Amino acid sequence: MYAAAPIEGKKVFETYCWGCHHQTAVAFGPPFAEIAAKRSPEEIQAMITDTESVSKVLGYKRYAMPAFTLKKEELEAITRYILSYKNKKVQ
Repeated sequence: MYAAAPIEGKKVFETYCWGCHHQTAVAFGPPFAEIAAKRSPEEIQAMITDTESVSKVLGYKRYAMPAFTLKKEELEAITRYILSYKNKKVQ
C-alpha cells in the first residue's frame, strides 16, 4: 500500500484562498508576500482558524475573512505555502 501524497499548499490556496488573496499582488485580502513578512506560522494558522479572535488581538476594527476548518495537513500546507512568499516583492 502506498502512503498518501502530501497535501500541497498551492492546492489548498486554490481551494480556499484564491478568491480574496493573491501571492504577491494586492487583492481583496493582503498578498501572501505581505502576510509572510509580518506574521509567524502560529499567527497565520490562528488567523485562518479563529479570524475574529485574532483580529481583535491584532487590533483590527473589523474583519472580512471567514474562519476555516481545515485538516491539520491542509493548515500546515497552506502555512508553508504562505511563508514561501517571504521576501518576495509585493506588486
